[in-house]
Amino acid sequence: MRTLETSIPPRGLSIPAVTALDPDGGLIEADQRRLVRFLVQDGRGADVVFVMGTTGEWNRVSAPVRQRAIQVTAEEMAKLDPQRVGRVEAWVGITAGNLHDTLETLELALDVGADAAVIAPLAIPDAPPPMELMRRTMADFLDARDARIPVYLYDNPDIARVSETHLRTAWVKELSRLDFVRGIKVSTNTRRLGHYTKAARHFRDLGAFHIYVGNALYILEMMQPRSGVWGKLVERWNRFLLHDMLPAGVVAGPANLFPREWQRAWQVSCAGDAERMRELHAFFNEFRSSYIFPTGKRSLAALKRGLMNLGVLSSDAVAGGTPALDASQADAFDAAHEALVSRAQAFLPQRWVSDPGYADPQ
Repeated sequence: MRTLETSIPPRGLSIPAVTALDPDGGLIEADQRRLVRFLVQDGRGADVVFVMGTTGEWNRVSAPVRQRAIQVTAEEMAKLDPQRVGRVEAWVGITAGNLHDTLETLELALDVGADAAVIAPLAIPDAPPPMELMRRTMADFLDARDARIPVYLYDNPDIARVSETHLRTAWVKELSRLDFVRGIKVSTNTRRLGHYTKAARHFRDLGAFHIYVGNALYILEMMQPRSGVWGKLVERWNRFLLHDMLPAGVVAGPANLFPREWQRAWQVSCAGDAERMRELHAFFNEFRSSYIFPTGKRSLAALKRGLMNLGVLSSDAVAGGTPALDASQADAFDAAHEALVSRAQAFLPQRWVSDPGYADPQ
């Protein structure tokens, strides 16, 4: 576990891992371990493996499953050889259905040696307002422990359970002053990203505070170099909104299936390689289309189905309440996924095509 003194907010690709479930909703531990190895890709995939985020169905699995998934992920991450794979962090989503369970999960994150905790203040119904939650409840809880770890905020209106749907800019400004609050993962537009960036800059001298983009495809759009008069105006406007600061990383759910491809997307976005950004945008857009049906999106079910197709998972079961694929949708997705894998092999260098073989112990 990295302490506050040794931790530097990581840059790059954060993958919010799915949770490997059997048809009865239990955790398949062997599959969860295989998934961790697949996401890391021996150092060419995730920079952060984030367990128990929204993609992990934290609000739909039982507490024992949530706790065991965290333990298993931390155990597998601890086996990584940093000399070979580089710096790869384990982040734990601690948000739960009530404040007591949230703090209990934070305790677990400390116990298993997680590198960071992630909390969605607006998704905990009985929690105090965000400022009190972080300045008092969380700070006091950490002060009473032997170790303190970085905490990242999670702003997602889809899981908000209080009247507020987004963290206010003023809150982010003040919370960035706390020594243990190191950044925010946010699913929103450029303007709100810019508000958070500007807010955090007021107190950056007290510790780095990074912005991580939750709308994964968005990085391939907002970081795209523009051409022509209108394009240059759009680029300048985006730079103005972001105060000339690019995000520190991307949190990509689709990277569960495509860890190397999304690492490539992050790298070409940082480099401003417009041609390759367009190629990857089209590829990931095609993947997005593969799980949208007349009855709605089936993104989580598609991720698990694809991982089962690759042999990483042995089951494509989703938690109760998560929309599943019916038989015809599964067949359609299987065909689309097979075509996408072939396409990736055709247009990407081999080193940037995810290899299911890394799910096996190396």
